[in-house]
Amino acid sequence: MTLEQQSIKATNFEFLNQSKFYRGKVRDVYTIQDHLVMVASDRISAFDHVLPRAIPFKGQVLNQIALHFLNATSDIVPNWVLASPDPNVAVGHACEPFKVEMVIRGYCVGHAWRTYRSGERVLCGVTMPEGMNENDPFPKPIITPATKAEEGHDEDISREEIIRQGIVSEEDYIVLEKYTHALFQRGTKMAAEQGLILADTKYEFGKKDGKIYLIDEIHTPDSSRYFYAEGFEERQAKGEKQKHLSKEFVREWLIANGFQGLEGQVMPTMPDEFVQSVTDRYIELFENITGNKFERANTNNIQERIFENISTFMKSGI
Repeated sequence: MTLEQQSIKATNFEFLNQSKFYRGKVRDVYTIQDHLVMVASDRISAFDHVLPRAIPFKGQVLNQIALHFLNATSDIVPNWVLASPDPNVAVGHACEPFKVEMVIRGYCVGHAWRTYRSGERVLCGVTMPEGMNENDPFPKPIITPATKAEEGHDEDISREEIIRQGIVSEEDYIVLEKYTHALFQRGTKMAAEQGLILADTKYEFGKKDGKIYLIDEIHTPDSSRYFYAEGFEERQAKGEKQKHLSKEFVREWLIANGFQGLEGQVMPTMPDEFVQSVTDRYIELFENITGNKFERANTNNIQERIFENISTFMKSGI
């Protein structure tokens, strides 16, 4: 069986009582009555571009990591998921999303470090202390929200602007902040149990019948950045590069092959060996992050499997 036959590039299902369909960078989202059915495809994106080849088992990895953490945090905040009728699928409440992402950062890395290195000391209205190096921990985690763009890049925004523009009411925003800090604290604790450091992540929330829910994925390598805890402080003291547990290795391969998503650049073709190595890395990510062994789903007639599992589940009633 080829790698293409083992992966889900896209789905185009038609379900009974289906009213909407939306294709994101990674997920295909079906609205059936008042429920969302999210199919985690094997598409992979970097630099805001979806790469031409799908990565076998990546969708299953992301779906099952997200479910692992949603289950583990349901005592903190109610979440949108009701069931997972297939390894690549989550079914749950259709909520009205808040148009902000709650980005929380425990360490000065990525966008925070690029801002800091440029000489800026304020990010999304939050002042960062002087004298920091890349990957240093902040004195306490900071929330740096971003607006949810329909197209193009999300943009930084401050708490004050969110409330002033009426994007989120002050009453709701206070709840989102509280949930964000509590989720990050739980994620940090769970990461530490696996020998990892949760450096930064993002959460998305929505509302249904006046109640706030945690929506989308959480603590996956697509939405979070992890460091390996072992040797972290020694590397930091020496000014060495930290070991990441994320999809950074895909970005590095693209950069090495002349692609950073800039105009005029041609997306390189991923050979089979690299595609297989990305699959292996994602499975390794799953096992390192959750502490569980990854069980590969049956990929014979993968589209048929997913369609049948969703259809059977929806007919049975929720």
